[in-house]
Amino acid sequence: MAETNFTPALGHAALTPLYDFAVRLLTRERRWRATLLEQVSPQDGESVLDVGCGTGTLAIEIKQAVPGVRVVGMDPDPQILQRARSKAKAAGVDIEWRRGFAHEAAEFAGEFDKAVSSLVFHQVPLEEKHSGLAAMWASVRAGGEVHIADYCRQPDWPMRQLFRLIQALDGKANTQANADGVIEDFLGQLSGSAAVPRMVVKTPTGAISLFKLRIQRGSGAG
Repeated sequence: MAETNFTPALGHAALTPLYDFAVRLLTRERRWRATLLEQVSPQDGESVLDVGCGTGTLAIEIKQAVPGVRVVGMDPDPQILQRARSKAKAAGVDIEWRRGFAHEAAEFAGEFDKAVSSLVFHQVPLEEKHSGLAAMWASVRAGGEVHIADYCRQPDWPMRQLFRLIQALDGKANTQANADGVIEDFLGQLSGSAAVPRMVVKTPTGAISLFKLRIQRGSGAG
């Protein structure tokens, strides 16, 4: 993988060791992550792709919940992937780790039953938001599902103000489009219908929205 331009966790490589602690402290992680895991509802024998897996928390939780699921974690940051490997080893679970950007998920071409991404797309450039979401779509078989949990449209003035902390860490150039609703727009284009979050969790750093879309080739999502 020749590309090296990515935003590290928490916006700066030096802060990567603090990532798990910061997510727990600042995002009401237990609330939205438990809901996301329930929403993904992994089943024995399925294959799940975690795009932008970071330190592997969600991938590990999926594997622990249903050991018979094949889980592949994908991230462009080698430093954070090493942390994910260490966490998985400590947890005693077997997960496939791949280095790659979100748009490279398209290379899997219908290989997965479900693709999931959490707290990733708010910090990538506009072009990668679009190509990455499209690649997640392409990685999932017909009838499969795409799940997103991220800072998306900020629903009110207090959430927009709190979201400024994320913008200070990850840069306004990439994050502002999310606050303005671009993820909803892109998901709507891919699915052929309005993308409405199943849940919006208000946190000390802004609102996190959860989406679930079913892939129906040629006819959008259900």
